[in-house]
Amino acid sequence: MRKNKSAIKRASQSEKRRLRNSHVKTTMKTKVKRALAAIDKKDQEQVETLFKDAVASIGRASSKGVVHKNNAARKVSRLSRKLHKSQQAKA
Repeated sequence: MRKNKSAIKRASQSEKRRLRNSHVKTTMKTKVKRALAAIDKKDQEQVETLFKDAVASIGRASSKGVVHKNNAARKVSRLSRKLHKSQQAKA
C-alpha cells in the first residue's frame, strides 16, 4: 500500500484516467463494429450515419489521447476503404 500523500493521489488519478480511457476505447470499438456490420449487411440508410458516428468516435478518442493520432487515422482509412468498396460493388 502507498504511504505518502502524493503517491496515494497519483494512484487515484491514474485509476480515474484508466476508467475514462477504457470507456472511450470501448465505445469507439463498439461504434466501429456496428459500422462494419452495417457495411457487411449493405444496409445503406444506416451505413452513412453509423460511419459518421464511428469516425467521430475515433477522432474523439484520438483527441483525448486514448489512441495515437496515426492509429486513429489508420482506423478511419480502413473503415472508409471498406465503405467505398461496398458502394463500388453495389454500383
